[in-house]
Amino acid sequence: MTPPPARRRRTGANGAVPAHNLPRRGAVRRAQAITTYGVGSLIAVDHESFVVSGLDEADRSWRADEAPRIHERRLARLLGVDHFRLPPASDDSSKDGLRVRRFPVMHSCPECRELQRHRDFDPPAGRSVCGECGVDLVPSRFVVACEAGHLGEFPYREWVHRSTDRDVRTSGQCGGRLRLRSSGRTSSLRSILVSCTCGQVPEVSMEGSFRRNALKDLGLTCRGHRPWLGTSAPAEDCGLPLRTLQRGSSTVWQPVLKSALSIPPWSDGRADPLAGHWKALRRYDRREHIEIYLAGAFPEGCPVPLDEVMTLLEAEREEDPDGDSTADSDHHYRALRNKEYERLRSGNDERALSRDEQFVCETPRGDRSVLGPLGVTGPMLVKKLREVRALKAFTRLADPESTTEAKEMPLSDSPLRWLPAMEVRGEGVFLRLDEDRLDAWEKAPAVAARVERMRSAHQRVLEQRAGDPSRVVPSPATPRMVLLHTLAHVLIDEWSLEAGYPAAALRERLYAADDMAGVLVYTATSDSAGSLGGLVAQGEPDVLDRTIRSAVHRAEWCSSDPLCMESEVSGAGGTNLAACHACVMLPETSCEHNNILLDRALLVGTPDRPDLGYFAHLVDH
Repeated sequence: MTPPPARRRRTGANGAVPAHNLPRRGAVRRAQAITTYGVGSLIAVDHESFVVSGLDEADRSWRADEAPRIHERRLARLLGVDHFRLPPASDDSSKDGLRVRRFPVMHSCPECRELQRHRDFDPPAGRSVCGECGVDLVPSRFVVACEAGHLGEFPYREWVHRSTDRDVRTSGQCGGRLRLRSSGRTSSLRSILVSCTCGQVPEVSMEGSFRRNALKDLGLTCRGHRPWLGTSAPAEDCGLPLRTLQRGSSTVWQPVLKSALSIPPWSDGRADPLAGHWKALRRYDRREHIEIYLAGAFPEGCPVPLDEVMTLLEAEREEDPDGDSTADSDHHYRALRNKEYERLRSGNDERALSRDEQFVCETPRGDRSVLGPLGVTGPMLVKKLREVRALKAFTRLADPESTTEAKEMPLSDSPLRWLPAMEVRGEGVFLRLDEDRLDAWEKAPAVAARVERMRSAHQRVLEQRAGDPSRVVPSPATPRMVLLHTLAHVLIDEWSLEAGYPAAALRERLYAADDMAGVLVYTATSDSAGSLGGLVAQGEPDVLDRTIRSAVHRAEWCSSDPLCMESEVSGAGGTNLAACHACVMLPETSCEHNNILLDRALLVGTPDRPDLGYFAHLVDH
């Protein structure tokens, strides 16, 4: 990780600072550059604070020539890019790291109690200490942000002068210097005191600064600052309300991640051999016309055989029938999931595959009929899989219960043909629910009424989060979705106990729609939990039978019962019912839906309504 250039630093002939001359501060894991410390996020290094720089051409967060390319055609088409790049790694061959900029700029000195910009302390080059006192400076604990993704400094001067009759926007003309101290009486905001040496205002505390309308009442709105793009990036015209946030709050930065499994015919991880030709190829239906086009487009010979071209073209048309590569199209993402579901159902036998194949899915050897009484069918052993997770954008002030992607902030101020991404190789178990039994269960009035409570609560959250009614997305809550989601959670919990996998090393991938009813549980961190067949072994029918029965019996009770089971609402916004951290909630890295839309009553029923549970026949009521 590399901070921005200091004021005094050697430059090259063109005025640019050589990347290898920039000092390094701290280190993060490669995956964290996607999930935790991506572009626009705040990162603390020792006693200093920085914001990760953007990916613009003039200010790339890392050097493109050191960022290895990875390819996943299906996901690239969805996101409207050509390829993806890995974040820089901390190894001897890497000359560069993540570029960062100092933020917030406002600092305080615990010795002299001055509160001002970092450079005004006149610190020695490369250090963050007070030029007079010699003690470490403390970055501002508070920042401001708006729902459009902008980020700014907390307006200390306006806050301390709010009691005067003058306009707070002219408070900087008082000529005074700001001071910050802590009374030490409590750890609350009331003990953090700000004053101005102008003598026109009394010392005030930070109490009340986190109210939703605290800054709006002062007449302050967002000015569109984007510090991760540097001072050269012009501020955007925004005007949205500002919210005060703790610098380390999770709501300051939340990633918008998109992922896809590599499935045939794109499961060898190769670059797209026909990049730039798909639009033209889609115009032709007949094989001989396509052959004529390829002969003109590739005078030296097409890089792939004609039969393979036809296979790739068929896959393109199936997932993108209209030829429209709009990144926000829900249709594209549904098509992507549908093709994964079909491939997981049909399998991909290893005996007929090359060594480069990264998707191996086989039928278990055992008798799958033993799962019939459970209402489970079609388990498949995914012995080899590859998932690509891309950082599409980020949001601020995102409600933790919301799955909407409204008001996303792009990673660059200019269009990019690539996005940061990670690839994960692992293994998994795929299973489906019996369609006939599931259809009868989800049509029961009691089941539909219970899920409707969650769906209505979640829809309200989405509407409040979106602000603009035209941008509200429908809640995905349906009986089969909530059932599959909860089943995936109890299976992950069970395998973490029985198979030795930490819950954070397993991840769910749900396939819940009118024509889909499956769940894939796979290793999400193959480097730490391994991919040596331990999870695949759990998919054999006799083992899976025992696992499901044990998981269902374990879900019968919770240490928070009867409160957990009998609760009318659970979780912020009422988006859960019988679900809490003592029973079915998982580490956030394992869940696709932020631990919402969960209800173990749909697995085992309730004491009053045992028929609510899909697996009620396995439970002794």
